[in-house]
Amino acid sequence: QVQLVESGGGLVQAGASLRLSCAASGRTGRTYFMGWFRQAPGKEREFVTSISWRGSTTSYADSVKGRFTISRDNPKNTVLLQMNSLKPEDTGVYYCAADMYYLDLKAPTSWGQGTQVTVSS
Repeated sequence: QVQLVESGGGLVQAGASLRLSCAASGRTGRTYFMGWFRQAPGKEREFVTSISWRGSTTSYADSVKGRFTISRDNPKNTVLLQMNSLKPEDTGVYYCAADMYYLDLKAPTSWGQGTQVTVSS
């Protein structure tokens, strides 16, 4: 099993920045692809971004391209999400996920507990 723990959420104003962190422990060999989903109130969970093991390949939802940047530090088993120019529509609970096979994280094997991001207008 892989345990994922997110941190870094909070309440910010539109236009501000936040950085989320996801720390992995346990069988980290199963974290080949890692990334983030988010879920806004009353909406389904949606894919935000992901990254491959070496960090050479990334994927972003159109809604965050150019504003969010994902990176990973494998020696520290950590994935970071830098979020700039935040908008109220970025509000939601952000979940870290790990997938052994798919860059788009369509079959995650592990999920974090989530961290709340709230962007006020």
